[in-house]
Amino acid sequence: MDARYEPETVEHAAQAFWEASDAFRVTEDPTREKFYCLSMFPYPSGRLHMGHVRNYTIGDVISRYQRMRGKNVLQPMGWDAFGLPAENAAMQNNVPPAEWTYENIEYMKAQLKRLGFAYDWSREFATCDPSYYRWEQWLLTRLHAKGLLYRRMAEVNWDPVDQTVLANEQVIDGRGWRSGAPVQRREIPHWFLKITDYAEELLEAIDTLDWPDAVKTMQRNWIGRSEGVEMDFPVDGGDPLRIYTTRPDTLFGVTFMAVAAGHPLAIDAAKGDAKLAAFLEECRQGGTSEAALETAEKQGMATGRYAINPMNGERIPVWVANYVLMGYGTGAIMAVPGHDERDHEFARRYGLEIRQVIAPADGTALDIQAAAWTSKEDMVTVNSGQFTGLSFQAAFDRIAEHIEQLGLGERRVNYRLRDWGVSRQRYWGCPVPVLHTEAGEVPVPDALLPVVLPGNAEGEDPTAPLAKRPGFVETTDPATGRPARRETDTLDTFVESSWYFARFACADNDAAMLDERADYWLPVDQYVGGIEHAILHLLYARFFHKLMRDEGLVSSGEPFTNLLTQGMVVAETFYREQGGRTTWYAPAEVVVARDDKGKVTGARLQADGQPVEVGPIEKMSKSKNNGVDPQAMIERYGADTVRLYMMETSPPDQMLEWSDSAVEGAARFLRRLWRIVHEHVSTGGLPAPGTAVDVATLDDAGRALHRQTHETIAKVSDDVGRRYKFNTAVAACRELINAVSERAGEPTHRAVVHEALEAVVLMLAPVVPHACHALWHALGHGSPVIDARWPEADPSAMARDEVELVVQVNGKLRGRVTVAAGADRDTVTAAAMQVENVARHVGGKSPRKVIVVPGKLVNVVV
Repeated sequence: MDARYEPETVEHAAQAFWEASDAFRVTEDPTREKFYCLSMFPYPSGRLHMGHVRNYTIGDVISRYQRMRGKNVLQPMGWDAFGLPAENAAMQNNVPPAEWTYENIEYMKAQLKRLGFAYDWSREFATCDPSYYRWEQWLLTRLHAKGLLYRRMAEVNWDPVDQTVLANEQVIDGRGWRSGAPVQRREIPHWFLKITDYAEELLEAIDTLDWPDAVKTMQRNWIGRSEGVEMDFPVDGGDPLRIYTTRPDTLFGVTFMAVAAGHPLAIDAAKGDAKLAAFLEECRQGGTSEAALETAEKQGMATGRYAINPMNGERIPVWVANYVLMGYGTGAIMAVPGHDERDHEFARRYGLEIRQVIAPADGTALDIQAAAWTSKEDMVTVNSGQFTGLSFQAAFDRIAEHIEQLGLGERRVNYRLRDWGVSRQRYWGCPVPVLHTEAGEVPVPDALLPVVLPGNAEGEDPTAPLAKRPGFVETTDPATGRPARRETDTLDTFVESSWYFARFACADNDAAMLDERADYWLPVDQYVGGIEHAILHLLYARFFHKLMRDEGLVSSGEPFTNLLTQGMVVAETFYREQGGRTTWYAPAEVVVARDDKGKVTGARLQADGQPVEVGPIEKMSKSKNNGVDPQAMIERYGADTVRLYMMETSPPDQMLEWSDSAVEGAARFLRRLWRIVHEHVSTGGLPAPGTAVDVATLDDAGRALHRQTHETIAKVSDDVGRRYKFNTAVAACRELINAVSERAGEPTHRAVVHEALEAVVLMLAPVVPHACHALWHALGHGSPVIDARWPEADPSAMARDEVELVVQVNGKLRGRVTVAAGADRDTVTAAAMQVENVARHVGGKSPRKVIVVPGKLVNVVV
């Protein structure tokens, strides 16, 4: 081996070997335990960012480790290729979205290969390829036949800049998540997938998942199961208003009704009221998300209609309110301003009555005019007629029973979850496979699938929606030969990412969506991705998996058994404010001054030497210009250094704060490891592979290194295989290398040093695979390290004659003591009491008790 570590040369050689030997291609083998490791696939935006690098390095470390454990490991990669960014880029550059997308795929694929990720590239696909979305369309035709894909008029979030419908989660503070434009409400024909049919199953199955608690909580809250009463309020001279409430205990506190701007009552009332009609139009300009409703100023207008409260016979006014939406519940609510914050704000604004009907059980007085009181706990009903004096549950049950006896309603379980609106009015997406014929909506026959996106003619707008492409729209009904129209909506891109994990199992099948290989690989054993996908992608993928199960395509009920949500990569920010404008500078443009603890004390711009402001540490982003280019880091230090830095800096589920000095430290460690191995192999013969250390020939120092090697193997195996604490695993390997360096070069310790070096190379192989590929050969092995087995810790090697125990007094560390391994409780206690600092803190008192944790600590309680 060369004496000098040259990352580019080492990494090129390793990657050439992997490619030539097709090292990561995998096939199904029922005789072996499978392990499917998947990282959320990227959008082909053009360049990888550090978030990508961290995500994919985590997945690669897990995959390589499981391979070394003897498992049949699948780790695929593909491209989530539809979406608005491609259209935006096409408009800016006047190129078709497909051209822009595939160019980016090629560039990003090269970047992924440069990082040495162990992907089975034979399974690669892009979701914009008709061979992929053909099967999505095929499944949708089956769902259409079952009524699970349906079309209806719907009030939607409309982004006037991007000219498309937005999901509620894509509306942030009333604005489009990508364009930043104020979102409008519109009623248009819209396609839906009936996810609500699966709400209860999606909720119940959460408990079977080995996922982070935060993600499971977010999903539970999003599904939002509630028990309540659905009931009618009679309306003077009109149809009753049907509402759903989880608080029937507050029915006596209803002082007005509120309906959405799109409610039939509101529309009818506006026919003779120009002001009301104008207000309804104004409401339609607002967003339809709950977040938008929470932040919007509460506004309303009386309809002139009255409803009757069936509990007390009171006539109560019906208002139109901008915080009520047709897409949620029935589009009408009973307003109880004394015990609902939004109703309270609305009532205060318009001078409506605020009435108290629940109170603290302990008699505490409330100022219900000042603020709503909403508790269900420790409360009793007041001012509620025959139902006064009841707890929440008692009031709920008795009032619900009373409503049912009146024939005005019934108890019902509802869900916050709404059906998934999948229509988008853009070009770059999967066409909905439906024809509009004289006989109505009909799914496209299998023989005519896929419905392929039309190409772009010379001079044509490359992003023109399908509705503006007559050659696509106008077709014939295959059943009758009569004129027909193709559906012009395309699908939400979350549909493609909701089943890609299954297609990787059989990506080469051009005759079926999935085959028996899907059941071999699924569910995914380890999924890696950001917590920002906790609701949208992860919930939709769970739903889609159940759809495929019910169609007989897979047998498992859930797609992802284990989930790891990696922390963000963050970095310092630097800026100047001039003329009311903020300019952000990249870290590479700035010279930073730090104190002896590494804290930033100032910064200057390299270009002019003048100071810049030091901003907060934030997620790497284009908007703050604080990203670090992975390609630049790879070219400077090598892929293994970048991978090592990503794994050793912090636990994978926590935030990683970028540090140039820490990257330098990772590079130094790899050079040091290389140097130690080189010196070892250059100064004598190497034992035959598999030769065990003769422990009987070792002196105390040799036995200590032998023991530390096996203790490190045990720790790293647990850190990597169970705990996913890659940072502590790397730290343990560093400590072992420190111990090796003290013994290296001593002929009497050559065998045990060799054993330790082999162990380190094997344990670091998943993290820095290129360097370990070379080092493993240098240590005398003919087969590649990717085919080597993970080292096993020898319990006998870890046995100790003596152990060091921590000694505490009243739970506080006061000293340490060394005792014989296996010493009894009395011996341990006596030795602990002899420690000078312990004796001083005991102060001659008789201990009330002594707690001994064998092998770890002694706690003297006085």
